[in-house]
Amino acid sequence: MADENENDVKQQKEPEKQESGGKASIKRFLPWIMLAGVVLISVGMGFGLGRVFGGRQENEPEVSEQPAGRLTAQTEQVGAPSQGVGATADDSVGTWYYDLEPVVANLNEPGVTRYVRVALTLEISNNLDQKEGTSFLEQKNPRLKHLLTLYLANQTIENIRGERNLRRIQAEILDSFNQHLFPDSRPQLTRVLFKEFAIQ
Repeated sequence: MADENENDVKQQKEPEKQESGGKASIKRFLPWIMLAGVVLISVGMGFGLGRVFGGRQENEPEVSEQPAGRLTAQTEQVGAPSQGVGATADDSVGTWYYDLEPVVANLNEPGVTRYVRVALTLEISNNLDQKEGTSFLEQKNPRLKHLLTLYLANQTIENIRGERNLRRIQAEILDSFNQHLFPDSRPQLTRVLFKEFAIQ
């Protein structure tokens, strides 16, 4: 009978040892599991903050300061007649140019202050005399800057990134300017060229 009692006591102690051995291995790995969790959370937060507060993106066009009246190769490429915003290749022969002052507008980005600075060159048909046209455009310059500011303030960062969006913006600005400058006659603006387009 004493042997039976000893066997019962041994059997009761063996499961306790097995359970305490399992708990000990979990306790031993718990700091490593917590450390891995902290690392994963930190990496995720770092990635998220980098996306929110990141600097220049790959899709943003590179812009440099330049004197008025000079176009860079990139600007000429964006507004090139063969790529079509408002004119054909032969139309550029009978045109003249008018530079608008730069416009700065806050983008429509909730929670983040982003702005765009745009300077345009307008390509105008020779049907409008250059001397009279320049005088006319100087009178309308405040109105054009106002329209451009309102248009840009309605854009988001994703709406203005990339060549496709820049072409859409060129076409929309061209249509808006022609409607406001020449509402009852044939449009005289043939193309809108980007002299400067910087996103901050």
